Amino acid sequence: MKNRVFLAVVILMLSINIFGQDRPDALILYQNGDYKQAVDVCKSELELRPGNMDSYSVLGWSLLRLGRYQEALDESKMGLKISRYDARIVEIVGESNFYLGKNLEALKWFEEYAVLAPTGGRIDTVYFFMGELFIRMGEYNHADIAFTTAVYHAPNIARWWARLGYAREMAKDYDYSIEAYNKALELAPSFPDAKRGKERVEAQRRNG
Repeated sequence: MKNRVFLAVVILMLSINIFGQDRPDALILYQNGDYKQAVDVCKSELELRPGNMDSYSVLGWSLLRLGRYQEALDESKMGLKISRYDARIVEIVGESNFYLGKNLEALKWFEEYAVLAPTGGRIDTVYFFMGELFIRMGEYNHADIAFTTAVYHAPNIARWWARLGYAREMAKDYDYSIEAYNKALELAPSFPDAKRGKERVEAQRRNG
């Protein structure tokens, strides 16, 4: 009897391993840029395990990359009903709202992410988005603070330095604006936004 039970357990474990190997890995699909298939795999996983927050995360990331922002928002809100303070899902909700043009709503969720995960994997991007939101709202000093924090966490992204330069330019903080544009040009000497921004600020200083 014991031998039969042991044999049944062995067969079950082998079956699980075989079927597990056949199932595509949604995260690998996402990392390889196969976002549509990653979405399909995540949705299949969630049918089997509705509480799988890893699946909700990869699903949200993939939908964002596909530009399906409303769907990313809707799916992520379903995830929050299961785990309200999962920082990954909070960030996806913020990003979805950002792309949908819901500025204040996006800002609220990004601020929550910064509280939940001050050293999280998306903290640099969250502060970049916050900077863009403050520019949209004409709050250039707040944008300066957000972009400064973004480049503190990720100092080698030329575009982010250029946006910091632009925020400072709009705030008429010309000396520090030039400094940020120069940093962008150190990283990417032909970056057009930084070149044009620096030229505008230099002209403003000459004429001012």
